[in-house]
Amino acid sequence: MFNKNAWIELLRHKLPGEKAQLRMAPTFRGNLTSVGLPIEAAVLVLFYPSDGKTHLVFIKRNEYDGPHSAQVSFPGGAREANDLSLEETALRETREELGVDGQIEVLGALTPLHIPVSNFMVYPFVGWMEKSPVFRPDPSEVQYVIEAALTGLQDPSNSDSETLYHHEQSIEAPFYRVGKDKIWGATAMMLSEVLHLATSLQ
Repeated sequence: MFNKNAWIELLRHKLPGEKAQLRMAPTFRGNLTSVGLPIEAAVLVLFYPSDGKTHLVFIKRNEYDGPHSAQVSFPGGAREANDLSLEETALRETREELGVDGQIEVLGALTPLHIPVSNFMVYPFVGWMEKSPVFRPDPSEVQYVIEAALTGLQDPSNSDSETLYHHEQSIEAPFYRVGKDKIWGATAMMLSEVLHLATSLQ
């Protein structure tokens, strides 16, 4: 089962960082550049118990005119002026997008990741809920919620790579498979660090 104190201790020390992230980087990533200062954003890697296993939650975003349309991602978004910290951004966005009630304990932070295609600098945080949450997703932002067992994501048979066509580009992209959905891009890169850390605790 999930060892909250072990994660807190682990996140206090040097993280695997970019080395772990790049394992799941799409081939086009190194060809992209951004103009101007990055936009600060934050996401939450939310762990919780369900059916006797540790789970994580993702969202399938709605389709819209933007670079992250219809992608699978961690809950999160851009920092707003009233957010006192990026941790607060991650919590606010998670509650807004997923409609979760109950106490979320933030255990620490992962390695920030720049997303050139949208010029976001994303700060991922790790959270824990003692009980399985009830999700009431915001239909204006979320198509549906994806719950994934940590053990399933760690299974090598659920990771692969394929050629995708995204915004009229041919991309060789590593991905994690969760049911009918594929987690790739920046979310897969952040998840790669999560799974590296989870494996180190086994």
